[in-house]
Amino acid sequence: MSFLDAIILGIIQGLTEFLPVSSSGHLEIMKAIQGQELSGESSMMMTVVLHFATALSTIAVFWKEVVRIIKGLFQFKVNEEFLFSMKIIISMIPAALVGVFFDDFIESFFSGKILLVGLMLIVTGLILFVAERARKTDKSVGFKDAILIGIAQMIAILPGISRSGSTIGTSVILGIDREKAARFSFLMVVPLILGKVAKDVLSPEFSKEMANSEISNSVYAAGFAAAFLVGIIACTWMIKLVKRSKLSYFAYYCFAAGIATICWSFVS
Repeated sequence: MSFLDAIILGIIQGLTEFLPVSSSGHLEIMKAIQGQELSGESSMMMTVVLHFATALSTIAVFWKEVVRIIKGLFQFKVNEEFLFSMKIIISMIPAALVGVFFDDFIESFFSGKILLVGLMLIVTGLILFVAERARKTDKSVGFKDAILIGIAQMIAILPGISRSGSTIGTSVILGIDREKAARFSFLMVVPLILGKVAKDVLSPEFSKEMANSEISNSVYAAGFAAAFLVGIIACTWMIKLVKRSKLSYFAYYCFAAGIATICWSFVS
């Protein structure tokens, strides 16, 4: 993998982690276009690097909210900060359970199944299309909402289903204020990403793959820097777009990308 490949993957990860177009789906498409399976060491290591970068970019943008969540957990008082922290934790449970008990099954979806990616991109488009037409309110996220948003995040484990698209779209459909929906969506995924990164790094497979990798650390650093910087820009931009009710643009993009990917899966 070259510097350019790493930077391209980093830019794609940084954009699609926050824009509602599926980072996992686009990375699978890019791997196929580049003619790389990225199996073994390069796939796992680069995935860890890119996801860690976007997790840090989220923390950089929402550092005040992150501090609020941490304070809420350790104040041991039933106040607004504590309740917000509990909602974040509740929203994580569905995806965390799937990740723990069905990890191997989930990995089977990330093996060049481009047809599946195309179909799921269309599903993402449908979610965004419906959300765009939802009534605007100033409602905050409730505990029941947190559970439903968490289920949406769980479904977004499939490549092609946008995590931000499904969680923000579900939130808006539930009547939650659009800016609050976007912020909650981005914050709820940070602990899951960091947990997954830690799990991968501590695994024997990661150590073995790291020892056998032929990719230089500077290439990984290039991918990390691209994902981190682009992630900060995309995260800030996405909040503004959601507030301005621009989800339909992404819906149309997902429809087009999904149809093109499905067609390509049959001719490639």
